[in-house]
Amino acid sequence: MNQQVDHAAADKPAKSCCVPSAPAKPGAVTLDQVPLADGREDPGSRDMVWIEGATSYVGTDHPVLPIDGEAPRRKVRLRSYGIDRFAVTNKRFTAFVESTGFVTEAEQYGWSFVFWAFVTTEIAKAVPAAPEAPWWLRIEGACWKHPEGPGSDVDDRVNHPVVHVSWRDARAFAAWAGGRLPSEAEWEHAARGPHGGVYPWGDRNPDDHDFFPCNIWQGHFPDTNLTLDGHAGTAPVDTFEPNGFGLYNMVGNAWEWCEDPFRVRSLSSNGKLRNQVAKSQQQRLMKGGSYLCHQSYCHRYRIAARLGCPPDSGTGHVGFRLAYDREGKSEAQNSPLDRP
Repeated sequence: MNQQVDHAAADKPAKSCCVPSAPAKPGAVTLDQVPLADGREDPGSRDMVWIEGATSYVGTDHPVLPIDGEAPRRKVRLRSYGIDRFAVTNKRFTAFVESTGFVTEAEQYGWSFVFWAFVTTEIAKAVPAAPEAPWWLRIEGACWKHPEGPGSDVDDRVNHPVVHVSWRDARAFAAWAGGRLPSEAEWEHAARGPHGGVYPWGDRNPDDHDFFPCNIWQGHFPDTNLTLDGHAGTAPVDTFEPNGFGLYNMVGNAWEWCEDPFRVRSLSSNGKLRNQVAKSQQQRLMKGGSYLCHQSYCHRYRIAARLGCPPDSGTGHVGFRLAYDREGKSEAQNSPLDRP
C-alpha cells in the first residue's frame, strides 16, 4: 500500500485536502464473503426519503475545478428512488459487523490515514506521512472502530458517520442492508433538493465569519482550524439544517462513495492524464467533500464537485449513504439522456 496522493500528479494547481490512494490488496473482500441470509438489516429501520422520478442534470457549465471533470452539465432521466436522510452511522455499521463478522479493508491492511491534528505530537513525528499531503499520517491500527488508531473508539460517536471505509466496504454494507450506493446523478439531484443551487441550501458560500451551514474547515488549511462551526472532525449526522428534500449533510462532514467509476471528460493534457490515472487505479467516485474542505484549498463541498479514489482507499473523512430501489426494480435504472 503506497502513500501517493490520488491525483497530485494530475493536478498540481487544484490542491486537495482529500484522499491518499492505495493499490489493490490481494485477497481483498468481495461481496460473496458477506453472509446475507441471516441478520439482514430490517427495512423498517430505514430513515429515508423517496424521490420521484424526474428529468434532472449532473455536472455544471461553470466548473471551479475543471480537472475533476465537473463539466459539462448534462441531462439525465431519473426513475424514482429512495435515499438515506443521513450518512451511515457508526451505530448502523456496528450492527452490520456484529451480524456478519465483516472485516474492513483498513483492518485487513492493518493501518489507515489519519489527519495530523488528531494524534499526539510524538506520534506525528514518528509515523510516515503521505509525501504530497503530509497532513495525512499512516497510523497502525486506525480503522472504522478506532478512527485515530489504538486508544480511540466510537463509543461517543455512535451517531457520527462511519469513516475509514472503502468503496468495497460500503458496497458490502449496502448488500447486507438491502440498498445500494447512489449514482452520481441521483446523489446530485438529491443534494440540490427541489429548488437547486450550488450548495444544498442555495448559492451562498460558507465563510469564516458568520455563515456555517455545513461542517467544513475554517481558517488556514492545514495548520489552523478555527472550528467556528463547532466541529474539528466529524459531526453527528443530524447536525445542521436539512435541504429541501429533508436530507442532512449532503456536503461537508464526510465524503460519500457513489457507485460510478470516476471518469474525467476534460480534453486538456492534465485532464487526459487524470483520466489515465483514474482508469489505471479503477477509481470510484466520491461526492460532497468533508470537514477538511475550504474554499481556499479544496472547494469540493459544492454539489457539482467530485473526486476519484481507488476502491480500496478510505481515510478518516470518507463515508457513504445508501440509495434504494422499489421492490422488483433493477439497480441500473437511471441513465443519461445526453452522453458526452
